[in-house]
Amino acid sequence: MQVNHKTTPESAKPKFSELLAQPEIKARWEKVKKYFFLRESTYDMSNRCNIRCDGCYYYEGEKQFAKEIGDVNAWRELMKAEKARGITYVVLAGAEPSLVPELLDVCYQEMSLGSIATNGFKKIPESVGYKLHISVWGNDETSLRIRKAKNLLKKQIENYENDPRAVFVYTFTRNNIDEIKEVADELVAHNCRLTFNVFSSPVGYKGNLRHDDESLGRTRRMMIELLSQYPRNILFSVYNAVAHTHQKGLHDLYGCSYPRMNPSQDIGLGRSFRQYRTDLNWDRSVACCVPDTDCVDCRHYAAGSAVVTARLYRHVNSMDTFKSWLDYVDTYLAVWVMGYEKGENLCANVIEPPRAAT
Repeated sequence: MQVNHKTTPESAKPKFSELLAQPEIKARWEKVKKYFFLRESTYDMSNRCNIRCDGCYYYEGEKQFAKEIGDVNAWRELMKAEKARGITYVVLAGAEPSLVPELLDVCYQEMSLGSIATNGFKKIPESVGYKLHISVWGNDETSLRIRKAKNLLKKQIENYENDPRAVFVYTFTRNNIDEIKEVADELVAHNCRLTFNVFSSPVGYKGNLRHDDESLGRTRRMMIELLSQYPRNILFSVYNAVAHTHQKGLHDLYGCSYPRMNPSQDIGLGRSFRQYRTDLNWDRSVACCVPDTDCVDCRHYAAGSAVVTARLYRHVNSMDTFKSWLDYVDTYLAVWVMGYEKGENLCANVIEPPRAAT
């Protein structure tokens, strides 16, 4: 596919009403805008983990040393306070949240919209009705090597096959690009849904999982190939592939909205987002969706879910860019929100992410 690098003169910029003139585009816009009320923050539930992965974000920086508070009442009060200040969506992470099911349960009782990032080794009780993002870093041979977990994919599928909460998140590293075919075949055979992530190096990371330009290009081609092969099982779009495999990271492309890179506290994530540690404290200077990521190298799917979707105004200069943005938002909601079903992608063209106005 050819990448469209053309820019749209202001005089040729369509009116928003013209972008919505096609019924399928208007319907998609009406579908996604119902969820513009979502306001997220993230919460480390436990500083323990039942596996240990090369390149783990949690065991970088100071957050790993925070005291773990397991008091159910303390977490209940935190969720009530978060709801009172306008938070409508929680992302529960950790180290490994499945080790504290009683805390997950109380969060769900107080805040019904959210997701949990888990390695999938231990099943989270069905009473916790959040989306579950199950991390996959390759086939079982690779998982044993870099995650020290034997038969991990098999265990993940046993735990979450036919579970409507589950989305398997395949993280592309420089070394596991070809393995996705084997993994996708197995997940699809069990009717599992999956989406894609791109390894983004933690601060100071010196390992061999970091991408280069060549591996980013191969990753993009593989994502688009598999999306075409398994459109019902893979929650993704061509524009997701473009945004997350670009030579530039998300901050350089779009400008990151999270407090760590955004000094403004006037609107949006700069005002509302907090990243709580296991001691129920937070630090604005380091607050982002995946703390201790090297911001220049950040292509993380969780970051893009907020950063790209917040840039509607950049994506209204042409029909293809607007359709691509709608595909991205539709993907994000299908991955993160229980009960939201992804529609058919509107744009199959590879477009260049629109630049900010100068």
